[in-house]
Amino acid sequence: MSHFSTVKTQLRKKEPLLTALHDLGYTPQEGENLVRGYRGQTVKAEVSVNMTHGGDIGFRWNNATESYELVTDLDLWKQQVPVERFLSQLTQRYALNTVLSATSEEGFEVSEQKNNLDGSIELVVTRWDP
Repeated sequence: MSHFSTVKTQLRKKEPLLTALHDLGYTPQEGENLVRGYRGQTVKAEVSVNMTHGGDIGFRWNNATESYELVTDLDLWKQQVPVERFLSQLTQRYALNTVLSATSEEGFEVSEQKNNLDGSIELVVTRWDP
């Protein structure tokens, strides 16, 4: 019996996902990797994070939703924050990296970035038009 759980996300691009995982202090692996769970069971994922304590964290592409879904053994979740908070933090960093990438492509520069006490992030971007 599999103990793996799949959680849908709105994460659609690999690069901001990898950057968001790095931002949160994880070392993601790309490629088809095995995510470890209960009693050595494994499942394949395109992005994975090998954990020393608890089950691994993986993200695999779902063609139906055109997004990555989190795959992990929730019974073995040993992270510092609950899975819901982890996904919230990951989604916020993913969104930030997506915005930063898009603004850079449009010629904007970040002139101010403020991390608020409530966990929100404020950005001020500027662009000088010749």
